[in-house]
Amino acid sequence: MATFAEYAALARQLADQRRETDRDAVAADRRRSALRATLDQLTRRLDAQSHRLDQLGRAAGVTVEPAPTAGERPASPAATPAAAAGAGLPGGGPGGSPEPGTAGAGGAAAAPGRPGVGAYPRGGATGAVVAVPAAAGVPAPRAGGVDPGAELAEARRLADETDRLIGVTEAVGRRPPLLPAWSPLARALAVYAACAAAGVVLAVVLLGVAGVVASPGAVYVATCGALPVLCFVAGYLVLGRWGRPALGADGPPPRFVPLGFVTCVLLMPLAYCGYLVLFRLLG
Repeated sequence: MATFAEYAALARQLADQRRETDRDAVAADRRRSALRATLDQLTRRLDAQSHRLDQLGRAAGVTVEPAPTAGERPASPAATPAAAAGAGLPGGGPGGSPEPGTAGAGGAAAAPGRPGVGAYPRGGATGAVVAVPAAAGVPAPRAGGVDPGAELAEARRLADETDRLIGVTEAVGRRPPLLPAWSPLARALAVYAACAAAGVVLAVVLLGVAGVVASPGAVYVATCGALPVLCFVAGYLVLGRWGRPALGADGPPPRFVPLGFVTCVLLMPLAYCGYLVLFRLLG
């Protein structure tokens, strides 16, 4: 016969177990709340990343069609009324009759005649079901349970990597395609100098054909008047076309018109005249 001390000890044990169960329930509730807050944060981050990626795609001229919603996706064969009714009946076939070779087992695995689905092979004389590898494109089931914390940590790591790549893309998009590592002034000076050098080469070619195609006077006027202006206009257009970044450019890029005018319209005739003087001295 149990004594009062034994009942008291049993009551204390039950109370301790109840307190431990309550502590576990509170800890589990806090963990679920923390996981839910982390999931909400990741959802907001993914929405912001999707919006930013859409802006980057539009700036780059890439349009991505939105993914179909749940209402727009085509229904799978298992979601049709006939398939649902067949899955709910014993045997998986119409009217509850088992299909050939299924031994009364229902579901997709018991439909060898259905396209793309094969029945599980049975091994040995016992008829035990033998597992088959997953088909291509169908993920295999995981061996153990899924840890939500680990999955959210992996999702957070991928989101951080996505933020880093978005930052790199934005940094590249804010640079112009032409000489992206150069400053705007150095870029403009290089473009105008290249156009002036091309103008000098073209002037030398025109000087070589002077007297054959046109008179020497017309060639001198063209090389000292029209050609420098054309070189300046060419440099101006090149800076306007390839000197503007794809992102963060509200207005036209800096073209440094006085610098281009001095480089092409003044320095090019001087360089051309210096070439003529040097050619006469050497000749």
